[in-house]
Amino acid sequence: MDPLQFDAFCKQIYIKAPLEQLYDCWATEAGICSWFLRRATYTMASGGQRQEGAYVDAGDRYTWEWHNWDGRESGKVLEANGRDRFVFTFAGPCTVSVSLKPAGEKVLVSLRQYDIPTDEETKMNTYVGCSNGWTFWLANLKAFVEHGILLNETEEDLTGIPNAAHTFVNM
Repeated sequence: MDPLQFDAFCKQIYIKAPLEQLYDCWATEAGICSWFLRRATYTMASGGQRQEGAYVDAGDRYTWEWHNWDGRESGKVLEANGRDRFVFTFAGPCTVSVSLKPAGEKVLVSLRQYDIPTDEETKMNTYVGCSNGWTFWLANLKAFVEHGILLNETEEDLTGIPNAAHTFVNM
C-alpha cells in the first residue's frame, strides 16, 4: 500500500442517473446551484457573462458562493469537454478534476483534488477541509439527483455561530 500523501486526494461515488444530467450538474450555472451553491457566476474569456443554462467552457472564470458561508471562491475552468470531464482551479493553487464514467445504470463520479501544498496549515485547511467537504457534497449530489432532496442547510442561517463549519455536518 502506498504511503499517505497530502498533495492530492480522490473521492468517488456511484450515482444512478444519466451521464448528461450529471455533467449538467457540474458544467452549467443552474446545474451547479441546484445541489452545491447559492450563487455561481461565470465570465467568458471574452469578458461577457455566460448565460445561466449554457455550458461553461475552458477559459471561463467563476465566482462561487455557498449557503451559510460569507466567503467566495474564484477560479478558472481549465477543461469542460461537454460530456464527461470538468476541471477547474480551486482553493488557491489546487486543481479539481471531475470525471464521469458510465457503469451500467449508474455513473461513477470521480473527483480528484491535486497540487495541494504540503505545509502544515494547508494540509489541515485544504487537504483535510476539502476532503471532508467534497465527501459531503458528493453525497449531497447523489441525494439530490437520485431522491430530489438536499442535505445541506439552506433555511437556517449558520453564519453567526462560532465554528459552525467545524461542527455542522451539512454546511
